[in-house]
Amino acid sequence: MSHSGHDLLASRLAGILLKLNQGESLDPDALAEEFGVHKRTIQRDLLERLSFLPLEKLNGLFVIDPAYLGRLTFRDIERFASLAGLRGLFPGLDTQFIRELFDSRLHETLDIHGGSYEDLRLRMNDFRVLQQAISEHRKVCFTYQKPEGEKRINVAPYRLINHSGVWYLAAADNGQAKAYAFSKITALRCTDEIYVRAPELEAMLDREDSIWLNEKKTEVILTVAPAAAIYFRRRKLIAQQVIEKELENGGLIISGKFAHPNQILPIVRYWIPHVRIVSPEDWQSTMEQGLRAFLES
Repeated sequence: MSHSGHDLLASRLAGILLKLNQGESLDPDALAEEFGVHKRTIQRDLLERLSFLPLEKLNGLFVIDPAYLGRLTFRDIERFASLAGLRGLFPGLDTQFIRELFDSRLHETLDIHGGSYEDLRLRMNDFRVLQQAISEHRKVCFTYQKPEGEKRINVAPYRLINHSGVWYLAAADNGQAKAYAFSKITALRCTDEIYVRAPELEAMLDREDSIWLNEKKTEVILTVAPAAAIYFRRRKLIAQQVIEKELENGGLIISGKFAHPNQILPIVRYWIPHVRIVSPEDWQSTMEQGLRAFLES
């Protein structure tokens, strides 16, 4: 296999691993179309190249054992995808070898991160119910714990999303996208009502990099002092981050889009005094008023 051929294979396997790690149910036909390969190639990916994974088949779709969901970092995914793609060249990289490496990495992750990852082992049945409902395009109903009390919810489930180690259900409620914390869902039931998935909502979920599911977003402009600029250059620390300008003193002007002030204000407070909201001005004023109230209390 050529170097470029391995790169394409590793890239495809990484894409598949990423989807599984996020709790998606994988349809081999859809994957074949997405990656531009034959269905038999995808089946070989799942059944042979990624055979070290604890995969389960649910109504013709492939899912990963819920106990393993969300445990891998993006670097882990790249590493295991590359190893899986090299198995044909290096016989020593057999299934058992990679499985042991995979399991040891997961145990290490659990030991390091501990409670920062939501443990799904006691909620596997509910998680599988949601996976099945999503794959069959069936609505679900459940009781949801809100600050003002419990509320009965009936929605069309679209995706299970892992954000910072916490699982959320992305769903449509009367055509509006909403996110529900999985830990607050009880008395879950899959109904017989079938729904049609909205392409525009699917596209929004593809674009979204947070659990604030709202099409109406406000563009926020921030200044970043030189001392903190390196961190914002290294990776995106805010939703839809764009570096608009690099300043002569080494600082940055960046922009992001947010559905609600509470999505960005905690981040700005964390980076005080290095980050400041330039626009909208009232968001910066709201944050300063909150800080004054805290200091005076």
